[in-house]
Amino acid sequence: MYQSKILIAILGAILLGSGWVNTAAAADYAEDRALIEDLMARYLFALDFRDPKTYAETFTENGILDYGRGEVKGRQAIHGLIDGMKKTAEEAAAKDTSGLRPAAGRHNVSNMVIKVEGDKATARAYWFHHGNENPERSSSVTSYGHYVDELEKVNGQWLFSKRKIYNEQVDEWAAPKGNPSW
Repeated sequence: MYQSKILIAILGAILLGSGWVNTAAAADYAEDRALIEDLMARYLFALDFRDPKTYAETFTENGILDYGRGEVKGRQAIHGLIDGMKKTAEEAAAKDTSGLRPAAGRHNVSNMVIKVEGDKATARAYWFHHGNENPERSSSVTSYGHYVDELEKVNGQWLFSKRKIYNEQVDEWAAPKGNPSW
């Protein structure tokens, strides 16, 4: 009888212990996922508001952005790309004599699939761009596609080590056939 009680106590401890481990792992994954989703949102706010510093800071120091026209490597080069976009947008706005509010675009991200393995992660997500870059300044979906991401956790912060952007509106930038979510 005494041995049965000990065996039951040991089994109970094992079951409780494994539940604790699973609960802790689930909590870690939930926190990592929330941080990665936040990164994706900050990336798009920085892009839409042409903030090159914040945009570049969503990448690792040697991060790679592959957006269809080729790869941009390193934070400094990524910063330069967005700074160039900002200047182009400012020049276009300065030439606009329509009297309408400035043309703008906003990106949305959805359908995120994220795999976390320690301090590395991979992710896939859809993106959509809503813009009013037309004579009436009416909003419409102007482009869409998906991201294929490699991420690293650096000093407790998730960053893109590589982001590949597929754009289904541009033949050369369109994704290959098949389900991108593994």
